[in-house]
Amino acid sequence: MPIAVEMPKMSDTMEEGVLVAWLVEEGQSVQAGDVIAQVETDKATMDLEAYDDGVLLKRVAEAGASVPIGALIAVL
Repeated sequence: MPIAVEMPKMSDTMEEGVLVAWLVEEGQSVQAGDVIAQVETDKATMDLEAYDDGVLLKRVAEAGASVPIGALIAVL
């Protein structure tokens, strides 16, 4: 069953984040807690961890893209 990975709210004032870099390739297995990407918020660059175990099926947002909170960025 596909699992949506959405841009999380990483600070109280964050409205969108810049997806700085993907650290996992499509087709790669991940476990909950693995760092899959880096996101720049309005305050800092933070690690984005997988919330579920699975395989990264598709990266929807490209590195460098500005993505609003709650928007789809990947599918596990």
